[in-house]
Amino acid sequence: MAYLQNIGAYFIMISEMFRRPTKWSVMKNLIFKEVEDLVIGSLGIVAFISFFVGGVVTIQTALNINSPLIPKYLVGFATRQSVILEFAPTFISVIMAGKVGSFITSSIGTMRVTEQIDALEVMGVNSINYLVFPKTIAMLLYPFVISIAMFLGIIGGMAACVYGGFSTLEDYITGIQLDFIPFHITYAFIKTIVFAFVLSTIPSYHGYYMKGGALEVGKASTIAFVWTSVVIILLNYILTQMLLS
Repeated sequence: MAYLQNIGAYFIMISEMFRRPTKWSVMKNLIFKEVEDLVIGSLGIVAFISFFVGGVVTIQTALNINSPLIPKYLVGFATRQSVILEFAPTFISVIMAGKVGSFITSSIGTMRVTEQIDALEVMGVNSINYLVFPKTIAMLLYPFVISIAMFLGIIGGMAACVYGGFSTLEDYITGIQLDFIPFHITYAFIKTIVFAFVLSTIPSYHGYYMKGGALEVGKASTIAFVWTSVVIILLNYILTQMLLS
């Protein structure tokens, strides 16, 4: 029953997020601040991980192609498919659940502990709209982060392939162009938008409805990361079944 209660409270929080909006002059500054904290602040770790994981995917693919009958350009093809379909949208989102999710939960949870949220309510401010809505709007730029992850993953694979001596640059480029289906990019960005909403709302829920003192802030961050990751994996399966089958 506790799970049903939490799910119900989560959807009530989402509906409250759109009521009694904060005036635009204040909301605009909040959104820009969240874009800097959540999106721009994550570019470094996303770029680093994407480049080297793209390289690892390429090396593992190349090392498992032993038969001389299998063309070398399949290394580029496999890297492109892995990065665009799964690695960039899903793997990066799980990592972001740890980075962005923990930041959101701890920041809102600290405000709950120090009674700042109660002070907002006393002043007549819709605290859910004030705290959660800017984060949700800021995360609409999340596809921009994922597009960088896709690009750097493929570039990292190219660097590993060429400098590791597994294939030529021409073969790799032929592979990443082979049988390209544009809808796969659309599919990846649809997943990304859904994951962005999950990444902004589930950690916010765990921070906003947190009970206890400073010690519980850390526990709430851990729980938020676990549930955000679980929901992302489940939605990944559902969306893949719906869009690609």
